[in-house]
Amino acid sequence: QSQLVESGGGLVQPGGSLRLSCAASGFRLNYYDIGWFRQAPGKEREFVALITSGSVTNYADSVKGRFTISRDNAKNTVYLQMNSLKPEDTAVYYCFVRVASRDYWGQGIQVTVSS
Repeated sequence: QSQLVESGGGLVQPGGSLRLSCAASGFRLNYYDIGWFRQAPGKEREFVALITSGSVTNYADSVKGRFTISRDNAKNTVYLQMNSLKPEDTAVYYCFVRVASRDYWGQGIQVTVSS
């Protein structure tokens, strides 16, 4: 069964760091573009970061310079390193991949930035 599983979320103080992981099973992530999205309470799901199959990256303006997306093809995993976290980064974070016109989302993982 093809699926994505996120891990690494939790509670962190403002200015802190977290690293999210997105592990795939059933397909090889290195062939596809992988995205991270997030959804805060009462808001629409929004784009956070993207890494292409060629490892080109793109970020939302709100996280540029603070977040870094990367991939480890040997582990079939994509990461989102989040530094200098702010309360407005609080959300459920999802990884996403489109394989053969089918969309796959992870189950989502909570990130809470609060003192």
